[in-house]
Amino acid sequence: MAMRKRTDTVFPNAAGIDVGASSHWVAVRPEAAAEPVREFGVMTDDLCALADWLLACGVEIVALESTGVYWIPLFEILEQRGLQVWLVDARQMKYVPGRKSDVQDCQWLQRLMSYGLLRAAWRPAGEVCELRAIARLRETLLAEQASWVQRMQKALVQMNIQLTEVLTDVMGMSGQAIIRDIVAGERNPEVLARHRHRRVKASTEEVIRALTGNWRQEHLFVLGQALSMYDDIARHLRECDAQMQVLLGQRAQCAINVGAVPRAGSKARAAFDVRQMLANWAGVDLTRINGLEVSSVMKILTEIGPDLSRFANVKHFCSWLGLCPGTKVSGGKVLSAGTKRSANRVRQALKMAAMTLSHSNSALGAFYRRLCSRMDKPKANTATAHKLARMVYFMLTRGEAFVDQGQQRYEELQRERSIAALKRRATALGFQINPIGAAA
Repeated sequence: MAMRKRTDTVFPNAAGIDVGASSHWVAVRPEAAAEPVREFGVMTDDLCALADWLLACGVEIVALESTGVYWIPLFEILEQRGLQVWLVDARQMKYVPGRKSDVQDCQWLQRLMSYGLLRAAWRPAGEVCELRAIARLRETLLAEQASWVQRMQKALVQMNIQLTEVLTDVMGMSGQAIIRDIVAGERNPEVLARHRHRRVKASTEEVIRALTGNWRQEHLFVLGQALSMYDDIARHLRECDAQMQVLLGQRAQCAINVGAVPRAGSKARAAFDVRQMLANWAGVDLTRINGLEVSSVMKILTEIGPDLSRFANVKHFCSWLGLCPGTKVSGGKVLSAGTKRSANRVRQALKMAAMTLSHSNSALGAFYRRLCSRMDKPKANTATAHKLARMVYFMLTRGEAFVDQGQQRYEELQRERSIAALKRRATALGFQINPIGAAA
């Protein structure tokens, strides 16, 4: 398939780079160098030589193909040299089938970039990327820690220690004390049952029955190893939390009042401190929005940061999250209007927050339940997440405080809207609607 020659170049000094694991292929305009396509290695000196060659060729803007994480060192070096770097989604630059190679890919990328046919992906500022890396590591550690808890539960069940039947949380205060005593060598159920906290609903006799089992050596060994891994990951989590607190403290822009301070040393105090630091960084308290807990706000801010000036308006922001209806129209017929598939972490956090509103007495909870009565729950969840995204955008860009109107006020407004719609419909048909009391 031949492509017609074009002369309306938008970026005449553009370059295209096909990123790879062991080498990068770079293409500049043919007039810029005798050899417009060159291959460079991936070592630091190779990347510096690549940047020097681009500057010598008069390149001002560079398009990179987003491939794994191999583009990150190159992206940072080119930015440090003063070049404008665009990270491009590979789906935007599919080449003609049957004519694909590394050389042709970089040339095709350079041509599309010069004609202005590509769009740059959004990459947050450096301070946000620093927090994002630690937050993602913390999320991975939490998932790994949960897997080791499951291994502990499996080892207990294999010994017929039915601890999960009498305790809601195996790794709570009572559960941890019992497991650590078992690993230390204690086998007497009555002695182990002494760790039962007074708030545990199960009686002491029920706990003793649950702690009576066969103490097989191989399962005890697995239990001890899993507990050791759990403690090791907990130590790394504490280090991640300490580093996050340091970085959040450095990025505080103002002091936001988020409410009364809980008692020192309590679990609520730890969550309050994180909430306070996030509010000081963002300039607003996003946890005021119903459904958004501290963990959700942490994920949102560490992924995108408090500065949303990159997005022209709220519609662009929601479209980037993948929460807007798709546009697939042919011949005047809508083929599909579903949202696009996306692995955006902020989108996932907002959809998880929307699910928690099913039993909320807030206006957002009433909105979610009204949507569930009209459509299936996945669509209602996406629509509610879209509403949450709009609130997050307005709070971060305008500094507006969120005020919950409450379920009753929302239902009153919805009733007024329904009455107004009925009156408009009746007027269009030549009728008039009057209340029952007025007619009597």
